[in-house]
Amino acid sequence: MAKRDYYEVLGVSREATADEIKKAYRQAAIKYHPDKNPDDKDAEEKFKEAAEAYDVLSTPDKKARYDQFGHAGMSGAAGGGGAGGFEGFGGGFTMEDIFGRFGDIFGGHFGGFGGFGGGGQQGGKRVNRGSDLRIKVKLSLKEVLNGTEKKLKINKLIACDQCNGSGARTPEGIKTCPTCNGSGYVSQVVNTFFGATQATQVCPQCRGEGTIITDPCPKCHGEGVVKGEEVVTIKIPPGVGEGMQLTVAGKGNAARHGGVNGNLLVLIEEEDDPNFVRDGNDLIYNLNISIPQAVLGDSVEVPTVDAKAKIKIEPGTPTGKVLRLKGKGMPDINGYGKGDLLVIVNVYIPKSVSAEEKKLVEQLKEAKSFRPSAGKNEQNIFDRMRNFFR
Repeated sequence: MAKRDYYEVLGVSREATADEIKKAYRQAAIKYHPDKNPDDKDAEEKFKEAAEAYDVLSTPDKKARYDQFGHAGMSGAAGGGGAGGFEGFGGGFTMEDIFGRFGDIFGGHFGGFGGFGGGGQQGGKRVNRGSDLRIKVKLSLKEVLNGTEKKLKINKLIACDQCNGSGARTPEGIKTCPTCNGSGYVSQVVNTFFGATQATQVCPQCRGEGTIITDPCPKCHGEGVVKGEEVVTIKIPPGVGEGMQLTVAGKGNAARHGGVNGNLLVLIEEEDDPNFVRDGNDLIYNLNISIPQAVLGDSVEVPTVDAKAKIKIEPGTPTGKVLRLKGKGMPDINGYGKGDLLVIVNVYIPKSVSAEEKKLVEQLKEAKSFRPSAGKNEQNIFDRMRNFFR
């Protein structure tokens, strides 16, 4: 089934403000919340679909890529489990991801329907989520062609090794919160114009976790995380491009008290290549040939990203002629084959010649074959470029 437009999912226009997008998501979340629609698979899928749409449209860089490229520009950008160890869109959001990432939308606690004025089943404890980290990775064209694996040492928050991330010196140092009795939220009756209403909010003492630290770990001071580093292996699939962002799930900062780790966002940069200019999945190569080669024709060797290829120069080849080598470009990130290598021929004209060379050129100057024939119906360079871009 084709993926729906994210603006359509949330029912907003492309000019919607951040507040309008958040409000629309909140309404969709209320409508399709699992507590309100128990055992309703269709509602659950729409709940996840709305979360996926909000994740993109509420994040400026993701929104900009989506506005420009649509779903094709979001490969490996966020969401659930994609190929190669990266998160990609396609229903990969779990309930834990949604409540952990957008907990404030749901009244500040994990699960449940509290925080919207009551109603529905009260949910579980709040789950802390570590913050995301962003790094840049620079790749050569050869690495983009074949895909690659990078091992990087990342400075980040890691789980405290002394308390195993719990934040307490000993297991006995964690107690049930006396204010909420371990539920993570508290309820109170509020008198309104319509009468008494029960409102639910995050417990102010334990901040929704349901437990409190009574004997903090001396190393992390009860936080459960410390500054450290981790060697992360990043598998980069073939065909990525400049500006693409890949997400490695769970490799961001560790969360307080053993919560859900953040993600590692990998921004792709391409190194300048001495031979090629990349245009989407196509590569452009500028080939210089001599006047004799252009006149008489020749067989020449041109580089590809990881090898070489032979091409034939036909007699009478003009400057600006484009020779297309099928399948010698870059692979498509979505697996739709490879682009082409476009060889643009440039006839080299020397700036200076020797006296002997000058005599040879002067002899050719008067030769009939070397006189331009304006009357002939031949494509000029503008026609060739117009047909090429067409």
